[in-house]
Amino acid sequence: MKYPIYLDYNATTPVDQRVLDAMLPYLTTHFGNAASRTHVFGLKAEEAVDKARRQVATLIGALPNELVFTSGATEAINLALKGTFEANSHRGNHIITVATEHKAGLDTCQHLEQLGTEVTYLTPDADGLITPQQVEAAIRPGTLLVSVMLANNETGVIQPLKEIAAVAKQHNVLVHTDATQAVGKLPIDLADLPVDLLSFSGHKLYAPKGIGALFVRQKTSLIAQQDGGRHERGRRSGTLNVPGIVALGQAAQLAGTLMTDEGSRLAHLRDTLEAGIRAQLPDVQVNGSTAHRLPNTANLAFAQVDGEALLMSLNDIAVSNGSACTAASTDPSHVLKAMGLSDELAYSSVRFSLGRFTTDADIEQAISHVVQAVRQLRSADFSPHFTH
Repeated sequence: MKYPIYLDYNATTPVDQRVLDAMLPYLTTHFGNAASRTHVFGLKAEEAVDKARRQVATLIGALPNELVFTSGATEAINLALKGTFEANSHRGNHIITVATEHKAGLDTCQHLEQLGTEVTYLTPDADGLITPQQVEAAIRPGTLLVSVMLANNETGVIQPLKEIAAVAKQHNVLVHTDATQAVGKLPIDLADLPVDLLSFSGHKLYAPKGIGALFVRQKTSLIAQQDGGRHERGRRSGTLNVPGIVALGQAAQLAGTLMTDEGSRLAHLRDTLEAGIRAQLPDVQVNGSTAHRLPNTANLAFAQVDGEALLMSLNDIAVSNGSACTAASTDPSHVLKAMGLSDELAYSSVRFSLGRFTTDADIEQAISHVVQAVRQLRSADFSPHFTH
């Protein structure tokens, strides 16, 4: 079977061979339970978890004891939002977030609304950005938490999180950020970034699926969302996924070493992709800020083309038209709609996300394939989602 070129790294990444090599012994030889401290098998597992905790903490500038290992970013976000609300509801019941957040955040906020929480959903500008002034204007007595993604999964747009968090801190409001797309791609130093909670997932930075983490700054109150053993300092019960944690630690160490060079290389490839497509096709726009975005992400709208038909035509490259978590939806991207795009342009938008194993040849082939597919679709005027 011929596999297409993979340009959907924001959906998930392959496991780096170096990460796989690090984790494999903890599936077989060193298979102990990290909570079993009465024998060498458990102690070996605990030692590996401690090392990984230090590796992850180093990548994001945290203290090792501020990390809670989870099954991924979705669990980490649920723990951050629900756990913070339950622990601090006496202080207020108002949360501020952004309309372009990942569904893991938006759906959790909607769940909290059913429990009586009031949520303000900020609308970004056409570039996908919100401002500290918007956040400050939304803060009121009873505002408990501000939750803002560091980098958007669909557009790659990077929010001015440090400035937003500084405004929240002035009003004694807690700050959570979904940094799933940012960890491993952007430098993060939590000693200098005034957020209280930060969530992310291993499978976005070349570790396997099923492992993630939540940073919880010291003295931040949080109620556990699952009980049974008081693992992870009482914040997340359950037997630790030692192989996954080891993998996340190794992936974090690799990211710290490779991030600068990898970011520069991917930004060049992304710019080459965009320029190559737009030089040969009219009416192609970049969705989101080009000045404030991840180095690996391009979200392009192809006017007069149906996005679903385009994706079906792109047999030689693996791309998406939104978040992998909403791929089953027939609605246009909520992110692009919140940025003001019409249904027509939102439907005709495609996300290209590059990664560690993307090559120059991949990009050249992708340009050629996209140009050919769009030209064919435009000439056929295939647009079932549109009304004429």
